[in-house]
Parts: sequence; C-alpha cells; structure tokens
Amino acid sequence: HPLATFFHLFFRTGAIVAYLFCDWFSKSFVTCFVTILLLLSFDFWSVKNVTGRLLVGLRWWNQIDEDGKSHWIFEAKKAPPNNSTSTEVEARIFWLGLIICPMIWTVFFFSTLFSLKLKWLALVIAGISLQSANLYGYLHCKTGGQQNVGKTASRFLSQQLFQRTL
Repeated sequence: HPLATFFHLFFRTGAIVAYLFCDWFSKSFVTCFVTILLLLSFDFWSVKNVTGRLLVGLRWWNQIDEDGKSHWIFEAKKAPPNNSTSTEVEARIFWLGLIICPMIWTVFFFSTLFSLKLKWLALVIAGISLQSANLYGYLHCKTGGQQNVGKTASRFLSQQLFQRTL
C-alpha cells in the first residue's frame, strides 16, 4: 500500500515542516495556525480510518450506547499466514511515524513554553493530543485488541438486536 504509506507520512511531516517554517512563508499567524491544524486533522483522520487498517490491520473507535455510556472498541485483524516483506516494512513505517511524531510535538511544546511563544501553545497541544490519541488507540489495539474484526462486529450486532428486543 504505497499510497497509504505516503499519506501516513505526508500529513505528519507536513504539519511538522509547516510548524517549523511557516513564519518564513506567511507573516499571518492565523494562516499558519489553520494550515497546521488542518494538516494535523487530516493526519488524525487518515491514520485512524485508513492507514491503520491497511498497513497494520488495526482499528479503534469510540461508541456511545443508548444509556450515554462511552465504549472504546479496539480491533486487530488476523495476520495472513504468508506475511510479505513489504507488509513488514509498511508496518515498521507506520509504527515509527506513530511513535516519533508525538515525541517531536512534545519537544515543540517545551521549546514553545520556554521561548514564551504562548500563542503557539494551543496548536502544539492540539498536535500532541491528536497524535497521542492515535498512538494510544493503536497501542491498545496491538496489545488488547487481539480479536478478529468479524467476531467483534457480529458480537456488536447481536448485542444491538438483543437490546432492541427488550
């Protein structure tokens, strides 16, 4: 999945590069802020909904039941018996991007805090939050979501049917 791998890294590195060099291209704080926030949002969505499924076979989401309780669902697809080298490389790229980028945003947090550029602090916190949420979700998928995607979906549907009949 070379296209998924490209976009997995494109939005992440694009947000970091834009944060580092945005002042060179635009003197408008609002333009820089919105551009970086859009890149971070695109990254969050693409990693959560596309690249996680394609590159490592994992997905997670939050579901609210009828009582208003929040349930986090973590799923892991069974690995095929003939694991190819490209799949291992893609998985390695996925995990490296998922782990390294929140670390970079944490460094940005401390540099922003110590240099007293407080107007950028909200953006850096958003970067840490969005990237860490994906990391947290996929770590739970990897460690605790060892269920088959089909089994989880059928269990959820049976629960919904059972609740509706009562």
